[in-house]
Amino acid sequence: MPEEPVAFIGKAMLIKGHVVSRQDLYVDGEVEGTLEATDCCITIGPNGKADAGAKAREVDVRGTITGNVESATRVSIRTGGSLIGDVKTAGIVIEDGAYFKGNIDIVNGRGGETEADV
Repeated sequence: MPEEPVAFIGKAMLIKGHVVSRQDLYVDGEVEGTLEATDCCITIGPNGKADAGAKAREVDVRGTITGNVESATRVSIRTGGSLIGDVKTAGIVIEDGAYFKGNIDIVNGRGGETEADV
């Protein structure tokens, strides 16, 4: 079966408002507002800049995001990536060379939560 296509916001694009995607979303341009891909993955590419909250199954940050992030499975902040805001997720990966400032709420599979300040 072919791979599901990815929605793409290119380097030359600026989007203001509420972006909702029903497929994986790759942001390599600029977004001001909110990003939502509840059952999919949002990737902020290396050129991407999001002044936006984000809600998705998984969030992968390689560029810059300023805003609260909520993910059902995992948030990954890659080397060179930056996330400033509060995170609520089941798992988080912060690579060496990544920047994070905010609070982390880890939601486990049993419905309980733990909180960490970074």
